[in-house]
Amino acid sequence: MPSWLGRDRIALAAALVVPPAVCAALTPLRTSVSDANLALVLVVVVVAVAAFGNRPAGALAAVSAAVWFDFFLVPPYSTWSIANTGDLATMVLLLAVGLAVSQLAARARRLRLVTITDAEQLDRIHSTAELVRSGRSGPDVANQVRAQLVGLLGLRACRFEYGRLLGHPARLERDGSIATGGLRRYLAGEELPDEEIELRVGAGGRFYGRFMLRPTPGRPVPLRARLVAVTLADQAGAAFDAARPDRGA
Repeated sequence: MPSWLGRDRIALAAALVVPPAVCAALTPLRTSVSDANLALVLVVVVVAVAAFGNRPAGALAAVSAAVWFDFFLVPPYSTWSIANTGDLATMVLLLAVGLAVSQLAARARRLRLVTITDAEQLDRIHSTAELVRSGRSGPDVANQVRAQLVGLLGLRACRFEYGRLLGHPARLERDGSIATGGLRRYLAGEELPDEEIELRVGAGGRFYGRFMLRPTPGRPVPLRARLVAVTLADQAGAAFDAARPDRGA
């Protein structure tokens, strides 16, 4: 399965190549089929490109479809001119409809990805909670959470440090913000700063350690994912707290 970046690049290439190819294939029908019906075929092409790719790809496909519709399927043929106002209206309508449906198709794809991502994040929380309930040790749970954080936040690396706090690194707070030097950044662009970030682990008023996160530069990390990371760290804290010698004393 291609990465989303590779998939979007393919969609952009398809937006340039597929509409003229389809228009050329429709040329034998241009005298026997109405312009409106030919335009509907191109709308389907735009929807397919947008659903496979993203909004820019869908918009580019809509523009490409309108331009090549004029060139191949509207008289005078093989020119960029339009003699009939009805044909001009059809081309403009094709462009407008193509742009609109491309936005809807791209949005539908994005909502599907959000649903998939949410399901994966819920599974991470559930599997870690099951590990805590099974009575596994704090180090075992911390090791699982460490691996989960790498995938969840797209990290270059992550390690767990036991014991006292050392230094003053940036910190991932419970509300998903990043605290540095006494100030909080709420990351409107969703990218974590290119520096090591701590995610503290504690429970019952005690501090047990911290995860040290090394973000991937340029990798967006939505607020939802950061909040899931905090929840996972809390579960690691619960595992450490359950093993306290004085627990229940």
